[in-house]
Amino acid sequence: MTTRYSPRSISTPRPPVHRDPLRHSADKRPRADNTPGSPRVGWRSRRRPGGRERLWSSRVGLPAGCEDAPVLDLLPSALPATVTATPARLLRRLRGAPSPVAGRTVLVTGASSGIGEHTAYAAARAGAKVLLVARRAEELDRVAEQVRALGGQAATYSCDLTDGEAVDALVVRVLAEHGAVDHLVNNAGRSIRRSLSESADRFHDVERTMAINYFGPVRLTMGLLPAMRAQGFGHVVNVVSWGVQIKAPKFSAYLASKSAIDTWGRILAREARSDGVHVTNMRFGLVKTPMIAPTKEYENQRAMTAEQAGQQVLRIMEDLPPAWGHPVGYVGEAMGLLAPRLTDAVMHRLHQRIPDAR
Repeated sequence: MTTRYSPRSISTPRPPVHRDPLRHSADKRPRADNTPGSPRVGWRSRRRPGGRERLWSSRVGLPAGCEDAPVLDLLPSALPATVTATPARLLRRLRGAPSPVAGRTVLVTGASSGIGEHTAYAAARAGAKVLLVARRAEELDRVAEQVRALGGQAATYSCDLTDGEAVDALVVRVLAEHGAVDHLVNNAGRSIRRSLSESADRFHDVERTMAINYFGPVRLTMGLLPAMRAQGFGHVVNVVSWGVQIKAPKFSAYLASKSAIDTWGRILAREARSDGVHVTNMRFGLVKTPMIAPTKEYENQRAMTAEQAGQQVLRIMEDLPPAWGHPVGYVGEAMGLLAPRLTDAVMHRLHQRIPDAR
Protein backbone atom coordinates (compact mmCIF):
# COMPACT_ATOMS: atom_id res chain seq x y z
CA MET A 1 0.00 0.00 0.00
CA THR A 2 1.46 3.31 -1.08
CA THR A 3 1.25 6.25 1.28
CA ARG A 4 0.47 9.56 -0.33
CA TYR A 5 1.66 12.80 1.19
CA SER A 6 -0.07 16.12 0.74
CA PRO A 7 2.28 19.07 0.07
CA ARG A 8 0.93 20.73 3.19
CA SER A 9 1.84 17.75 5.35
CA ILE A 10 5.52 18.10 4.51
CA SER A 11 7.20 20.28 7.10
CA THR A 12 9.29 23.00 5.50
CA PRO A 13 11.53 25.40 7.41
CA ARG A 14 10.22 28.94 7.80
CA PRO A 15 12.34 32.07 7.73
CA PRO A 16 13.02 33.67 11.13
CA VAL A 17 10.54 36.35 12.20
CA HIS A 18 12.09 39.79 12.57
CA ARG A 19 10.94 41.48 15.76
CA ASP A 20 11.07 45.24 15.42
CA PRO A 21 12.83 46.54 18.60
CA LEU A 22 10.94 49.83 18.32
CA ARG A 23 7.59 48.14 18.06
CA HIS A 24 8.23 45.61 20.82
CA SER A 25 10.05 47.87 23.24
CA ALA A 26 9.00 47.79 26.87
CA ASP A 27 7.99 51.44 26.97
CA LYS A 28 5.17 51.63 24.46
CA ARG A 29 3.92 55.07 25.51
CA PRO A 30 6.87 57.48 25.51
CA ARG A 31 6.54 61.04 26.64
CA ALA A 32 7.00 63.95 24.27
CA ASP A 33 9.94 65.15 26.39
CA ASN A 34 11.39 64.73 29.87
CA THR A 35 10.01 67.90 31.39
CA PRO A 36 7.50 67.66 34.26
CA GLY A 37 3.91 67.84 33.13
CA SER A 38 4.80 66.97 29.54
CA PRO A 39 1.80 65.59 27.64
CA ARG A 40 1.86 61.87 27.06
CA VAL A 41 1.94 61.10 23.38
CA GLY A 42 0.66 57.77 22.06
CA TRP A 43 2.52 57.86 18.74
CA ARG A 44 5.89 56.25 18.25
CA SER A 45 8.34 55.58 15.48
CA ARG A 46 8.13 52.46 13.38
CA ARG A 47 10.56 51.44 10.65
CA ARG A 48 9.16 49.39 7.80
CA PRO A 49 10.97 47.43 5.06
CA GLY A 50 12.82 49.75 2.75
CA GLY A 51 13.96 52.01 5.55
CA ARG A 52 10.97 54.36 5.41
CA GLU A 53 10.16 55.70 8.86
CA ARG A 54 6.85 57.13 9.87
CA LEU A 55 4.82 57.79 12.95
CA TRP A 56 1.84 55.61 13.46
CA SER A 57 -1.17 55.21 15.66
CA SER A 58 -4.26 53.07 15.59
CA ARG A 59 -6.18 56.30 15.02
CA VAL A 60 -4.03 58.91 13.33
CA GLY A 61 -1.09 58.75 10.92
CA LEU A 62 1.21 61.71 11.56
CA PRO A 63 4.06 63.11 9.51
CA ALA A 64 7.55 62.42 10.75
CA GLY A 65 8.96 65.11 12.98
CA CYS A 66 5.79 65.74 14.98
CA GLU A 67 6.80 63.74 18.06
CA ASP A 68 7.26 66.85 20.18
CA ALA A 69 4.27 68.83 18.89
CA PRO A 70 1.56 69.78 21.40
CA VAL A 71 -1.27 67.26 21.43
CA LEU A 72 -3.90 69.94 20.75
CA ASP A 73 -1.93 71.14 17.72
CA LEU A 74 -2.08 67.62 16.27
CA LEU A 75 -5.87 67.53 16.38
CA PRO A 76 -7.98 68.84 13.49
CA SER A 77 -8.55 72.58 13.63
CA ALA A 78 -12.30 71.93 13.62
CA LEU A 79 -12.08 70.90 17.28
CA PRO A 80 -12.60 73.93 19.58
CA ALA A 81 -9.63 73.60 21.93
CA THR A 82 -11.18 75.88 24.53
CA VAL A 83 -13.43 73.01 25.63
CA THR A 84 -10.44 71.41 27.36
CA ALA A 85 -9.79 74.57 29.38
CA THR A 86 -13.36 75.09 30.59
CA PRO A 87 -13.08 72.80 33.69
CA ALA A 88 -10.00 74.71 34.90
CA ARG A 89 -11.83 78.01 34.51
CA LEU A 90 -14.85 76.70 36.41
CA LEU A 91 -12.58 75.40 39.18
CA ARG A 92 -10.98 78.84 39.53
CA ARG A 93 -14.39 80.42 39.91
CA LEU A 94 -15.54 77.88 42.49
CA ARG A 95 -12.37 78.42 44.52
CA GLY A 96 -12.62 82.19 44.17
CA ALA A 97 -9.11 82.32 42.75
CA PRO A 98 -8.01 85.46 40.91
CA SER A 99 -7.66 85.50 37.15
CA PRO A 100 -4.27 84.28 35.87
CA VAL A 101 -4.06 87.60 34.00
CA ALA A 102 -3.92 89.56 37.28
CA GLY A 103 -0.62 91.38 37.65
CA ARG A 104 0.44 90.70 34.08
CA THR A 105 1.18 93.21 31.33
CA VAL A 106 -1.22 93.13 28.38
CA LEU A 107 -0.55 95.08 25.17
CA VAL A 108 -3.57 95.60 22.91
CA THR A 109 -3.37 97.06 19.41
CA GLY A 110 -6.39 98.74 17.89
CA ALA A 111 -7.36 99.68 21.44
CA SER A 112 -9.17 102.91 20.55
CA SER A 113 -12.48 101.18 19.71
CA GLY A 114 -14.28 97.89 19.17
CA ILE A 115 -12.76 94.61 20.27
CA GLY A 116 -9.50 96.21 21.36
CA GLU A 117 -11.20 98.77 23.59
CA HIS A 118 -13.34 96.20 25.38
CA THR A 119 -10.44 93.77 25.67
CA ALA A 120 -8.63 96.51 27.58
CA TYR A 121 -11.60 96.95 29.92
CA ALA A 122 -11.90 93.19 30.54
CA ALA A 123 -8.17 92.84 31.23
CA ALA A 124 -8.24 95.82 33.60
CA ARG A 125 -11.12 94.29 35.58
CA ALA A 126 -9.07 91.10 35.86
CA GLY A 127 -6.19 93.05 37.42
CA ALA A 128 -3.83 93.39 34.45
CA LYS A 129 -1.74 96.40 33.50
CA VAL A 130 -2.95 97.47 30.05
CA LEU A 131 -0.82 99.05 27.32
CA LEU A 132 -3.04 100.70 24.71
CA VAL A 133 -1.82 101.08 21.11
CA ALA A 134 -3.64 102.82 18.24
CA ARG A 135 -3.23 105.74 15.86
CA ARG A 136 -5.73 108.15 17.46
CA ALA A 137 -4.15 109.58 20.60
CA GLU A 138 -7.32 111.32 21.81
CA GLU A 139 -9.32 108.08 21.66
CA LEU A 140 -6.56 106.25 23.50
CA ASP A 141 -6.71 108.83 26.28
CA ARG A 142 -10.46 108.28 26.56
CA VAL A 143 -10.03 104.51 26.87
CA ALA A 144 -7.19 104.95 29.39
CA GLU A 145 -9.44 107.11 31.59
CA GLN A 146 -12.08 104.39 31.54
CA VAL A 147 -9.50 101.77 32.47
CA ARG A 148 -8.34 103.84 35.43
CA ALA A 149 -11.96 104.40 36.47
CA LEU A 150 -12.26 100.61 36.68
CA GLY A 151 -9.30 100.57 39.06
CA GLY A 152 -6.79 99.41 36.47
CA GLN A 153 -3.45 100.68 35.21
CA ALA A 154 -3.09 101.98 31.67
CA ALA A 155 -0.43 103.48 29.42
CA THR A 156 -1.05 104.82 25.91
CA TYR A 157 1.12 104.63 22.80
CA SER A 158 0.08 106.34 19.59
CA CYS A 159 1.52 104.33 16.70
CA ASP A 160 0.78 103.63 13.05
CA LEU A 161 1.46 99.90 12.67
CA THR A 162 1.94 100.28 8.92
CA ASP A 163 5.09 102.32 9.61
CA GLY A 164 7.95 99.91 10.29
CA GLU A 165 10.17 102.48 11.98
CA ALA A 166 7.30 103.55 14.24
CA VAL A 167 6.74 99.92 15.26
CA ASP A 168 10.43 99.47 16.07
CA ALA A 169 10.37 102.64 18.19
CA LEU A 170 7.25 101.36 19.98
CA VAL A 171 9.02 98.10 20.86
CA VAL A 172 12.03 99.94 22.28
CA ARG A 173 9.85 102.23 24.37
CA VAL A 174 7.59 99.48 25.73
CA LEU A 175 10.51 97.25 26.73
CA ALA A 176 12.30 100.16 28.38
CA GLU A 177 9.26 101.25 30.40
CA HIS A 178 7.60 97.92 31.23
CA GLY A 179 10.03 95.12 30.52
CA ALA A 180 8.58 92.04 28.85
CA VAL A 181 4.97 91.98 27.67
CA ASP A 182 3.06 88.94 28.95
CA HIS A 183 0.10 89.03 26.55
CA LEU A 184 0.14 90.67 23.12
CA VAL A 185 -3.26 91.07 21.44
CA ASN A 186 -2.81 91.75 17.72
CA ASN A 187 -6.23 93.25 17.12
CA ALA A 188 -5.68 96.27 14.84
CA GLY A 189 -6.90 95.55 11.33
CA ARG A 190 -8.54 96.72 8.16
CA SER A 191 -11.30 95.06 6.13
CA ILE A 192 -12.12 95.60 2.45
CA ARG A 193 -15.20 94.11 0.77
CA ARG A 194 -14.64 94.17 -2.98
CA SER A 195 -14.77 91.44 -5.61
CA LEU A 196 -11.72 90.63 -7.70
CA SER A 197 -13.46 91.83 -10.87
CA GLU A 198 -13.62 95.31 -9.33
CA SER A 199 -10.03 95.21 -8.05
CA ALA A 200 -8.01 95.02 -11.26
CA ASP A 201 -6.71 98.57 -10.83
CA ARG A 202 -6.74 98.58 -7.01
CA PHE A 203 -3.63 96.64 -6.03
CA HIS A 204 -3.20 99.11 -3.20
CA ASP A 205 -6.10 97.32 -1.48
CA VAL A 206 -3.86 94.26 -1.13
CA GLU A 207 -0.91 96.35 0.03
CA ARG A 208 -2.92 98.21 2.67
CA THR A 209 -4.53 95.11 4.15
CA MET A 210 -1.24 93.22 4.26
CA ALA A 211 0.50 96.20 5.88
CA ILE A 212 -1.90 96.49 8.83
CA ASN A 213 -3.17 92.90 9.13
CA TYR A 214 0.08 91.01 8.59
CA PHE A 215 3.33 92.99 8.36
CA GLY A 216 2.53 95.25 11.32
CA PRO A 217 1.60 92.54 13.85
CA VAL A 218 4.45 90.28 12.72
CA ARG A 219 6.98 93.09 13.16
CA LEU A 220 5.59 93.98 16.59
CA THR A 221 5.52 90.36 17.72
CA MET A 222 9.07 89.69 16.58
CA GLY A 223 10.24 92.76 18.46
CA LEU A 224 8.63 91.64 21.73
CA LEU A 225 9.35 87.92 21.32
CA PRO A 226 12.95 87.82 22.67
CA ALA A 227 11.84 89.30 26.01
CA MET A 228 8.99 86.77 26.23
CA ARG A 229 11.41 83.93 25.65
CA ALA A 230 13.87 85.31 28.16
CA GLN A 231 11.26 85.40 30.94
CA GLY A 232 9.93 81.95 30.04
CA PHE A 233 6.36 83.03 29.28
CA GLY A 234 4.49 84.89 26.59
CA HIS A 235 1.14 84.76 24.87
CA VAL A 236 0.26 86.15 21.45
CA VAL A 237 -3.42 86.52 20.52
CA ASN A 238 -4.10 87.07 16.82
CA VAL A 239 -7.60 88.39 16.15
CA VAL A 240 -8.38 86.72 12.84
CA SER A 241 -11.75 85.88 11.22
CA TRP A 242 -13.95 82.90 10.52
CA GLY A 243 -13.52 83.90 6.87
CA VAL A 244 -10.13 82.18 6.77
CA GLN A 245 -12.05 78.92 7.25
CA ILE A 246 -15.00 79.47 4.90
CA LYS A 247 -13.07 81.53 2.26
CA ALA A 248 -15.89 84.05 1.85
CA PRO A 249 -16.06 85.77 -1.56
CA LYS A 250 -15.47 89.53 -1.98
CA PHE A 251 -12.95 89.57 0.88
CA SER A 252 -9.90 88.26 -1.00
CA ALA A 253 -7.45 90.95 0.12
CA TYR A 254 -8.68 90.95 3.72
CA LEU A 255 -8.83 87.18 4.16
CA ALA A 256 -5.48 86.61 2.47
CA SER A 257 -3.84 88.89 5.04
CA LYS A 258 -5.70 87.23 7.93
CA SER A 259 -4.78 83.77 6.64
CA ALA A 260 -1.16 84.88 6.59
CA ILE A 261 -1.12 85.95 10.26
CA ASP A 262 -3.12 82.82 11.19
CA THR A 263 -0.52 80.54 9.60
CA TRP A 264 2.43 82.55 10.88
CA GLY A 265 1.06 82.43 14.42
CA ARG A 266 0.54 78.68 14.32
CA ILE A 267 4.13 78.11 13.20
CA LEU A 268 5.41 80.48 15.88
CA ALA A 269 3.58 78.44 18.53
CA ARG A 270 5.25 75.24 17.36
CA GLU A 271 8.71 76.75 17.23
CA ALA A 272 8.59 78.67 20.53
CA ARG A 273 6.73 76.10 22.63
CA SER A 274 9.78 75.07 24.67
CA ASP A 275 10.34 78.74 25.59
CA GLY A 276 6.90 79.01 27.18
CA VAL A 277 5.41 81.10 24.37
CA HIS A 278 1.78 80.39 23.43
CA VAL A 279 -0.16 81.61 20.39
CA THR A 280 -3.93 81.69 19.97
CA ASN A 281 -5.65 82.45 16.66
CA MET A 282 -9.14 83.79 17.41
CA ARG A 283 -11.39 83.32 14.38
CA PHE A 284 -14.25 85.62 15.26
CA GLY A 285 -17.56 85.66 13.46
CA LEU A 286 -19.43 88.89 12.91
CA VAL A 287 -18.76 91.43 15.68
CA LYS A 288 -20.55 94.78 15.92
CA THR A 289 -17.68 97.24 15.70
CA PRO A 290 -17.04 100.52 13.84
CA MET A 291 -15.21 98.50 11.17
CA ILE A 292 -18.44 96.88 9.90
CA ALA A 293 -20.63 99.97 10.40
CA PRO A 294 -20.40 101.12 6.73
CA THR A 295 -21.78 97.76 5.53
CA LYS A 296 -25.56 98.17 5.61
CA GLU A 297 -26.12 94.47 4.90
CA TYR A 298 -24.82 93.70 8.40
CA GLU A 299 -27.27 95.94 10.26
CA ASN A 300 -29.87 93.21 10.86
CA GLN A 301 -27.45 90.29 11.10
CA ARG A 302 -26.92 88.49 14.38
CA ALA A 303 -23.52 89.45 15.70
CA MET A 304 -21.45 89.34 18.86
CA THR A 305 -21.12 92.66 20.64
CA ALA A 306 -17.72 94.24 21.19
CA GLU A 307 -18.18 93.74 24.95
CA GLN A 308 -18.75 90.01 24.47
CA ALA A 309 -15.73 89.80 22.18
CA GLY A 310 -13.55 91.53 24.78
CA GLN A 311 -14.65 89.07 27.45
CA GLN A 312 -13.85 86.19 25.12
CA VAL A 313 -10.33 87.53 24.54
CA LEU A 314 -9.85 87.64 28.32
CA ARG A 315 -10.91 83.99 28.62
CA ILE A 316 -8.44 83.11 25.89
CA MET A 317 -5.66 84.90 27.79
CA GLU A 318 -6.58 82.85 30.87
CA ASP A 319 -6.82 79.46 29.13
CA LEU A 320 -4.10 79.74 26.42
CA PRO A 321 -5.71 77.46 23.80
CA PRO A 322 -4.08 77.18 20.36
CA ALA A 323 -7.25 78.24 18.55
CA TRP A 324 -10.76 79.51 19.11
CA GLY A 325 -13.46 80.03 16.52
CA HIS A 326 -17.10 80.47 15.63
CA PRO A 327 -19.08 77.24 15.00
CA VAL A 328 -20.08 78.43 11.51
CA GLY A 329 -16.43 78.69 10.61
CA TYR A 330 -15.77 75.09 11.63
CA VAL A 331 -18.83 73.89 9.67
CA GLY A 332 -17.68 75.80 6.60
CA GLU A 333 -14.18 74.38 6.95
CA ALA A 334 -15.55 70.84 7.15
CA MET A 335 -17.80 71.39 4.11
CA GLY A 336 -14.84 72.65 2.11
CA LEU A 337 -12.99 69.41 2.87
CA LEU A 338 -15.88 66.99 2.40
CA ALA A 339 -17.73 68.62 -0.51
CA PRO A 340 -15.46 71.18 -2.20
CA ARG A 341 -17.48 71.48 -5.42
CA LEU A 342 -20.75 71.98 -3.60
CA THR A 343 -19.10 74.53 -1.32
CA ASP A 344 -17.74 76.45 -4.31
CA ALA A 345 -21.21 76.51 -5.88
CA VAL A 346 -22.80 77.82 -2.69
CA MET A 347 -20.13 80.48 -2.28
CA HIS A 348 -20.52 81.55 -5.92
CA ARG A 349 -24.24 82.06 -5.36
CA LEU A 350 -23.42 84.08 -2.26
CA HIS A 351 -20.97 86.16 -4.31
CA GLN A 352 -23.72 86.98 -6.81
CA ARG A 353 -26.13 88.11 -4.09
CA ILE A 354 -23.81 90.38 -2.07
CA PRO A 355 -22.98 93.76 -3.66
CA ASP A 356 -19.51 95.27 -3.62
CA ALA A 357 -18.62 98.08 -1.23
CA ARG A 358 -18.61 101.54 -2.79
